[in-house]
Amino acid sequence: MSSYPHLLSPLRVGSLTLPHRVIMGSMHTGLEEVPGGEHELARFYVERVRGGAGLIVTGGISPNPEGAARRGGAHLSREDQLGPHRTVTDAVHGEGGLIALQLMHSGRYAMHEDAVAPSAIRAPINKVTPRELSTAEVERTVEDFANAAHLAQRAGYDGVEIMGSEGYLINEFLVAHTNERTDRYGGSDAARRRFATEIVRRVREATGPDFLIMYRLSALDLVPDAQQFAQVLELGREIEAAGASIINTGIGWHEARIPTIATSVPPAGFTWVSRALREHLSLPVAAVNRINTPEIGEAVIERGDADLVCLARPFLADPQFVAKARAQRPAEINTCIACNQACLDHTFSGRRMSCLVNPRAMREDELVLGPTRTAERIAVVGAGPAGLAFAEAAAQRGHRVTLFEEQPELGGQFQLALRIPGKEDYAHTVRYFSTRLAELGVTVRTGHTATAQDVAFADRVVVATGVTPRVPGIPGEDGPTVLGYKDVLAGAPVGERVAVVGGGGIGFDVAHFLTHDPHSDFYTEWGVDRSLEARGGLLAPAPSKPRRRVTLLQRSAGKPGARLGTTTGWIHRAELRMADVEFVTGVQYVRIDEQGVHVLSPAQRDASQTGDPDTEDRIERIIPANTVVLCAGQEPRAELARELAGENGERPVHVVGGAHVAAELDAKRAIREAVELAASLP
Repeated sequence: MSSYPHLLSPLRVGSLTLPHRVIMGSMHTGLEEVPGGEHELARFYVERVRGGAGLIVTGGISPNPEGAARRGGAHLSREDQLGPHRTVTDAVHGEGGLIALQLMHSGRYAMHEDAVAPSAIRAPINKVTPRELSTAEVERTVEDFANAAHLAQRAGYDGVEIMGSEGYLINEFLVAHTNERTDRYGGSDAARRRFATEIVRRVREATGPDFLIMYRLSALDLVPDAQQFAQVLELGREIEAAGASIINTGIGWHEARIPTIATSVPPAGFTWVSRALREHLSLPVAAVNRINTPEIGEAVIERGDADLVCLARPFLADPQFVAKARAQRPAEINTCIACNQACLDHTFSGRRMSCLVNPRAMREDELVLGPTRTAERIAVVGAGPAGLAFAEAAAQRGHRVTLFEEQPELGGQFQLALRIPGKEDYAHTVRYFSTRLAELGVTVRTGHTATAQDVAFADRVVVATGVTPRVPGIPGEDGPTVLGYKDVLAGAPVGERVAVVGGGGIGFDVAHFLTHDPHSDFYTEWGVDRSLEARGGLLAPAPSKPRRRVTLLQRSAGKPGARLGTTTGWIHRAELRMADVEFVTGVQYVRIDEQGVHVLSPAQRDASQTGDPDTEDRIERIIPANTVVLCAGQEPRAELARELAGENGERPVHVVGGAHVAAELDAKRAIREAVELAASLP
């Protein structure tokens, strides 16, 4: 009997039978605009179909050129564009899968000079001010959606998803603060809904009764002066009447001040919204956001929050997500940890999407882990992300791997990361690798510091010994009030007044760890109205009282946490601001003593004055603290590698991960580097 009877049950939608309740959601991969990229894109989708994906939704394709996210971005408006799309649909259908094209007009989020919108109002996350569409242009855009859907049907797609949420063009028409029109597409709730409903109606007319139409409905805008839930429900009813087959739930605009998909969001954190929709609609409703395990998906369906779940990034992390759930092997799923580092961060910076925990994502043909020609005995020293990733990949290829780890448990820096509030999902990665190493027969020796003698048996040695915290060289840093970040995360006693030395990712994590109230409520803290009465779902944030007073110190004079993730850095800064953490930048450290940290910092200036913080006058300041935490970076820990490099003979010794480059504890680079090394072996 299946462990997931609801999640894996089929669902009839119009003329299609979906094999289960899991939709692979839309992700813009970066290949949509690459000439010839359709072949790699087809292979990416095919691997997911082979792993059990039923209905796949493509990355967003605009119905006309001005709706593309960037100049020259992907759009579908002419018959001569169908060839690459047929390459994709033929490949998916050849494996028995279903695929829908997402139609997405970027509206005021478009980053080019031809951007258009309901009104000429610039988005706060964009430098481009859009041009207001005329009434005739709005009507033409409706026809462009219908034309693109018809072309998608001719290209072999089983359906389309109409992107009506996340603050893109259709969503912009629905909200008063982005739609100041007075024609038939603005001025009243009914008029603002007209654009969305006309698009669905015309798409249905253009494609006939059997074509799948999924509409992504913004159920919770999370921006000021947005829709009330009663308006959202009315739109849902009109979209259903216009001919949609499925409602897919959208949560939040890209400019919203509330996290919606990052790791700090509770698992299935917004399915209560899809439930409220489902109670008033007849067509199937899909839930989204932070549904990353089959257990969570099963619970969502079972309790009636939705008819389907829509997962995007979990299929990056593991293309076999559904197959492993069906085979009742959930511990083998490489779970998405919602870090955003290789997926959304890449997308929003114009790079090809991939995955931190699965660097083969989007490189399926380039990064191949085929059977080895010569099985070697390989010693891997260090079981952090790099060591674990290499051991798994090498063993998968057929090498005989022995893994050494000096700590009693696997995981390395991930064991520290998973203790940070909101990063608990990092434990999934440790669980995945532990399960895989056992399946692959890797010999694991924990609680043992490997020596050159221990690895003498090996034909090849991989040193993945990680990092050691950098000693910043501040007078007094060896005093009784000073702790390292590892001590703090391991539970060392910390005072009520804390100075954190270092404004990088570790400094931010430690400051959050020290101030976070474990009993706080995500929705209260960030200001989300679970009663669905407030406009846009927004309330005033009501953060819990921080557990400690923390000051975060940074040598550079720039914005605190400037090197944090593109799509998550703002969240970490907001968390610390809500905890009343004080940021002091541009400091020079003088000494640490029982009073706290003595620093030289730039003198206060009049707002009209400018100057170079590295040369301007500085004043001495004492940062009061009864505990000082050093988060001043890391150094590679590669003593064993240096010792082995002095051996006589030709035995290969490789250094990967933090032991190779310690900058910013880059797990994305460490795992990718390790898998690439394993793939390159004979």
